[in-house]
Amino acid sequence: MLHLIFQSPLQSAIFDRIDPGDEVVLLENAVLHTLQSSAFSTRLTQQLNSNRLYLLSTDMLIRGIAPGDLVKGLEVIDYAGLVDLTVNNPVIQSWT
Repeated sequence: MLHLIFQSPLQSAIFDRIDPGDEVVLLENAVLHTLQSSAFSTRLTQQLNSNRLYLLSTDMLIRGIAPGDLVKGLEVIDYAGLVDLTVNNPVIQSWT
């Protein structure tokens, strides 16, 4: 399953509903929580043990986030990468 998270602030309850092996894309203002200095960085690091987490490069750039500021292990993708994820995951859950 693919989870698209737009929500800001992020809520731990969302990640409690993500099964191991699911893929997660953080979009729009949700990318603000991907910084190493964010209050959510520990939770994202833990989530990386069972899920692949992505963020959209344009959302990151628009908000002035440099790649070196991200939680280690997050993958930056472009729109083509997002399309590939949606094609490879027939079930998609959006969290707004």
